[in-house]
Amino acid sequence: MKQRFLILYALLATTALLFAQPRLSSNKETHQFGQIEWKRPVTVEYTITNSGNQPLVLSNVTTSCACTVADWTKTPILPGEKGVVKALFDAKALGHFDKSIGIYSNATPHLAYLHFTGEVVREVKDFSRSHPYQIGKIRLDKTEFSFPDVNRGEMPQLTFSVVNLSDRPYEPVLMHLPSYLKMEKDPQVLLKGKRGTVTLTLDSKQLHDFGLTRSSVYLSRFSGDKVSEENEIPVTAVLLPDFSKLTEEERRNAPVIRLSETEIDLTEALRKKSRVSHTIVVTNSGRSPLVVSKLQVFNPAVGVSLKKAMLQPGESTKLHVTISKRNLGNKKYHLRLLMITNDPVTPKVEINVKR
Repeated sequence: MKQRFLILYALLATTALLFAQPRLSSNKETHQFGQIEWKRPVTVEYTITNSGNQPLVLSNVTTSCACTVADWTKTPILPGEKGVVKALFDAKALGHFDKSIGIYSNATPHLAYLHFTGEVVREVKDFSRSHPYQIGKIRLDKTEFSFPDVNRGEMPQLTFSVVNLSDRPYEPVLMHLPSYLKMEKDPQVLLKGKRGTVTLTLDSKQLHDFGLTRSSVYLSRFSGDKVSEENEIPVTAVLLPDFSKLTEEERRNAPVIRLSETEIDLTEALRKKSRVSHTIVVTNSGRSPLVVSKLQVFNPAVGVSLKKAMLQPGESTKLHVTISKRNLGNKKYHLRLLMITNDPVTPKVEINVKR
């Protein structure tokens, strides 16, 4: 009898270990660059999500050739959270390429491969893949300018690429640029079929509050252009609390936020109903009170209700999310919720809603 009990206990323990593990998933398995210019390095970025229930650790990233330099998130990725893997390809050899990136982690399997393909040419003629977004006769590689994690005093930069497909010289101009952004362009004027870059610098001292600040800029398509929904580009910046002065003891005893999920897919539900509700469980698994100082939504279609903004260690509460299909409005802004907390490891929590 005792032996049977030990065997049953071992089976249950093994089963628990199998179910309690990190899981690695990527937003794409293969990135297709299309045509890229010879000797002009390009960067590919993969978003890595831990879809398991234990912290995910990316221990190493390797590449299939010496011409690719990789970087990745070095800190543990908590369940439901995201990290990144980046690769820089120097494009020194002409012709087609098919490269791979090997990601070593504590997930199963311990090695996963991602790929990127394209063609290196002397002169790019097809910009449809490298610059998939078009505003008039101008193509861009981005349609949202995002500064995701900014601390007060920092001045992060974002660079995007512009291609002139019109029949006349074009000067990139962003209209209604907010006071916290400065713009530089290279070159100043783009000739027909030529590509340039625009660099935006964010002055975080000009941001007034923690959490997400959202605005819009408008890319001029020609001299004297006016603002409209067609040339609107959303701009987002998230200012975080500064925990750099915490002592080691304060960090050990800090609150720790846990969410039952950070991705909500309501696509099927919204096809059947005009109004859909969803509940997320928020837990403090740390050693001191957790405070949600800000809960933001930026679309009138989204309603939220958090039962408690302060949680004692071990305490949980419910976050109710409601989506009204009638008010969805501008699809340039993806639906998301933002929480700012006093958890020094996770001061910002994003909840994305797929519609």
